[in-house]
Amino acid sequence: MERPTSAPDDNQKNWTTQKERGNRLALRLIAWIALHLGRRVSRWVLVPVVAYFYLSSPLARRASEKYLSRIPGGDHGVLAVFRHLYTFAAVTLDRIYFLNGRLDLFEVKIEDKDNRALGMATRGVGMFLMGAHMGSFESVRSIAKQYPSLKMVLLMYEENARNIKQLLNAINPEAQQDIIALGQPSAMLQVRDQLKEGALVGVLADRSIEAAGNISVDFLGQPAAFPLGPFRLAAMLKHPVFHMVGIYQGGNRYTIHLEPVMDFAHTVPTEREEASRAALVRYVGLLELHCL
Repeated sequence: MERPTSAPDDNQKNWTTQKERGNRLALRLIAWIALHLGRRVSRWVLVPVVAYFYLSSPLARRASEKYLSRIPGGDHGVLAVFRHLYTFAAVTLDRIYFLNGRLDLFEVKIEDKDNRALGMATRGVGMFLMGAHMGSFESVRSIAKQYPSLKMVLLMYEENARNIKQLLNAINPEAQQDIIALGQPSAMLQVRDQLKEGALVGVLADRSIEAAGNISVDFLGQPAAFPLGPFRLAAMLKHPVFHMVGIYQGGNRYTIHLEPVMDFAHTVPTEREEASRAALVRYVGLLELHCL
């Protein structure tokens, strides 16, 4: 259910000011351990790292407990929170292997009903893939490895773009990614041109720097603020939107879900706002489904 407006909560206000923990030297060390000692050893190394993080980061601990408490019938005790943080760390560790092209280490399954998204993409139809800060985006990017004709471009805020570039330089300088940084005057023109060339434009559509463009949608039993901007952009450029998420299934297994949200190809200007809001509600519903 959509609500007209919403004031952002403390997390929404502060996420842009929270500094990433760790540094480039630590990333290089972890990458070396992962690539030279193997995935099994490096996952054991994560145990004391996560234990330290659990003890030294009450903010993350409380956020995990709060999130897990919203899952009906779910556990949100000490072990559940530790497992939640450890799984996040393990999926982050797997980024190193994905960024270094080690797809042989994983079983990646793609769920795309009737081959709708990939069928359109392989025919040269540009589209938006709207994801969230959930699961593994690097596993989703592996689609481009399985379908070499596809091109994936990331649309993100300038600060995030800088962080990604620093991450790549620390893990694998050769693993370049096509990134369009929001905030540049030419950003929208670049997005339009990439879509015309049939690119998949990936957007993490669950956060916004500005609260003004947010609307409130029921999510896990409570109203939550989500940005409408990404869907307005898709409506303006008249391209289809699919929800994307790469869910870690345990072991070495990931499942990529590609689900239709809205095809804006034939939306007329007078209908764009209503269609954008409907697309956002559909997107939030799919995100909630995968959280549950």
